Amino acid sequence: MKLDNAVAVVTGGASGLGLATVEAFLAKGANVAVFDMNEAAGQAVADAHPGRVIFQKVNVADADSATAGIAATMAAFGAIHVAVNCAGVGTASKILDRDSKALPLEAFNKTIQVNLVGTFNICRLAAEEMAKNAPDADGQRGVLINTASVAAFDGQTGQCAYSASKGGVVGMTLPMARDLSRYGIRVNTIAPGIFDTPMMKGVSEEYRQPLIAMVQNPKRFGDPAEYGQLCVTMVENNYLNAETIRLDGGIRMAAK
Repeated sequence: MKLDNAVAVVTGGASGLGLATVEAFLAKGANVAVFDMNEAAGQAVADAHPGRVIFQKVNVADADSATAGIAATMAAFGAIHVAVNCAGVGTASKILDRDSKALPLEAFNKTIQVNLVGTFNICRLAAEEMAKNAPDADGQRGVLINTASVAAFDGQTGQCAYSASKGGVVGMTLPMARDLSRYGIRVNTIAPGIFDTPMMKGVSEEYRQPLIAMVQNPKRFGDPAEYGQLCVTMVENNYLNAETIRLDGGIRMAAK
């Protein structure tokens, strides 16, 4: 599927992996709807690309908020061809704390709601619009790209909620691709390792270096542009479907 003149929705598109994806898609000629909770950052992206980017404040875990965002995208651009889910929360809490008290259920549920339910929410709404598109020569109408994490496979201490949410994203990749195959909509997932996002740039070298030590090659954090590059490939390669790809420099996370 070609990105030139396509319309993409990118959740979490105001920063980090999402922003890198927005920039990669714009470079390929796409128009983009940025969904994010950070109004200032999201509007700044839209202001930098007038006519080609719109911003919508969207809570991906809320049905009405996501529906409004999709409707605004359709009103602005008339179609949706690609949706990339980068919005998420990265909590770390053990099931029992140092005083042997159980993790509050609300904390676990919030992570599941944003990372897993939020991803499904955007997929279902975007797919409904994609199904209306005229197919290209290869029968393609749309592409969904979801973000899991290496924590889906080797979650660390304190990552029960996070790993469960990202494992759910991996687990629904194949059945979602099967569900949508009749419409010419492909579904893939990226499982990133450690990336130099704004959140990670703020941590100390004392914290960064043990993480880098677990990376095989190259010995560094991932560049968000490398995530955006893979998203472009997932859109443009029509035979890439129902796959989860680890983008992690060969990292295998230790227990802690």
